[in-house]
Amino acid sequence: MKNIYIGLLLVSIFTSSCEDFLNTEPKNKIALEQYYTDEEGLTQALAGVYDPLGSDKLYGNAMYTTLEACTDEGYYARSAQVTGTQVYNFDPTAADVAGLWSELYNGINRANDLIANINVPKMDENKREVILGEALFLRGYYYFMLVTRFGEVPLKTTPTTSPNGVQIAKSSIAEVYAQILKDMTEAEAKVGTVTSYGYSSRISKTAVQGILARVCLQMAGYPLMDSSKYADALAWSKKVIDSGEHSLNVSFDTNPALAPFNPTITANTSNNGYRQIFINQAQDIYDVKECIWEIDFKGNRTDSYTETGRVGNTNGITMTGVNFESTIGYSYGFIKGTGRLFNKYGTGDLRRDWVLTTYTFNNNTGAKTAIAKTMAYGRDCGKWRREYEILTPKNKNHTPINFPVLRYADVLLMYAEAENQVNGPTEEAVEAVNKVRRRGYGQTNLTLAYPTSDVATATAAASKSAFQLFIEDERMRELCFEGTRRSDLIRWNKFVSTMNAVGAEMSAAPTPANQQYGGLGGRNVTARNVLFPIPSVEILSNKALTQSEPWLN
Repeated sequence: MKNIYIGLLLVSIFTSSCEDFLNTEPKNKIALEQYYTDEEGLTQALAGVYDPLGSDKLYGNAMYTTLEACTDEGYYARSAQVTGTQVYNFDPTAADVAGLWSELYNGINRANDLIANINVPKMDENKREVILGEALFLRGYYYFMLVTRFGEVPLKTTPTTSPNGVQIAKSSIAEVYAQILKDMTEAEAKVGTVTSYGYSSRISKTAVQGILARVCLQMAGYPLMDSSKYADALAWSKKVIDSGEHSLNVSFDTNPALAPFNPTITANTSNNGYRQIFINQAQDIYDVKECIWEIDFKGNRTDSYTETGRVGNTNGITMTGVNFESTIGYSYGFIKGTGRLFNKYGTGDLRRDWVLTTYTFNNNTGAKTAIAKTMAYGRDCGKWRREYEILTPKNKNHTPINFPVLRYADVLLMYAEAENQVNGPTEEAVEAVNKVRRRGYGQTNLTLAYPTSDVATATAAASKSAFQLFIEDERMRELCFEGTRRSDLIRWNKFVSTMNAVGAEMSAAPTPANQQYGGLGGRNVTARNVLFPIPSVEILSNKALTQSEPWLN
């Protein structure tokens, strides 16, 4: 995370000689306060709280490659993969599930330590409050990731000081959410603005507000079904909109080298604002108007940094020619889009040609080879393309491409959904959706009506229920592969039925693309897959912990 101090403060013990060392009474305990002696130490500790986000167990790789790769948007593109979380055929011993759990609690433990020692150093009080706000938010976010994936989990808000401190029973889902809301609401009043930072990898006020909208929408849906939270989601998303700090990106680099190759849409002959979002992430360009919060990655591992991720490497356009690793960039192409995703885009929607590749690479020459324009199955996820990285030589398995956790487009769609649930398909809700769609259709003035995109929105807005379904599809079109779909389907209480349906669709996929195997994950999904199991290793170490009921058999 290149704009926050990297790493944790290390404590070193120096001695003047071997004799002095041997005569020194051994110390088996270092006071925790020694890590927080000044502002720099506190800032380094905060970097340690952020650090798990970029781990390969979370946004560095697993979240989009194995844990949540299989939805109605995409699937794991290896026909030999018949077990694992990629295809929903696993058990509580799954390593990536255990890694997710341990890394989230790693972040929580670090946050607890920092919060407990926030007042130790003498420093500027305003800066102290900002650091406290970020730590509170991150603790809340780690718990949000836990509760949405594991359900009831142990709730711990104080540092662990003894082995007995890890023997904790699960708290209810409602109790965990109450702590999340408490932490994030308190954080919202303390953190700085994204404009003051100038980059989006640090938690800002609008980032907190936008994630609070997401939290409240999740609470309004399954399993809590607390419909009162729609009003809260509406209020939080409106705060982001009213802040004036954000807008949809409509600017783009007109360099012909960035023009689409083999577009499926005749009018799609140049770069556009939607494509530019993800090109920026590959080129380390911050657009704080559009990207409210993103996980920051850095370098190519030729220096001392190891803050790289695998965005575009595991979930990019397949390129496995060894001669082009350092130029085009190596990519395994583990994630392909479903035919359902391909067919969700209307005529003239330019986003499809970006999120689903229109070409493959020749591994011998590096040349692009056109895909048949009508082919709905077998297209690689093309959202993050290594060919646009500017840092060379490119590392085979690691990239500096940032991953977006929250974009302004998401906020507009959350606002529209919450507004529709509270007040019906109002003009404000329809306009929020239309702005996202107009940009998707290549428009640069998003305040002007554009019939090609607006007509479908107007038709759907004839009823509350129809507009809800339209928003659900629009979230898929706009946010595919950005880590929101699984949680969305679960909160809409549609995960099992949707996955089974898309599994059946993929099983009958057209044979020219040979992608029938992509339906395996969807067919494997049952009611228990709404949650991940509590990892076996955690139950063995925490005697107060019990397995989630759906995973007992």
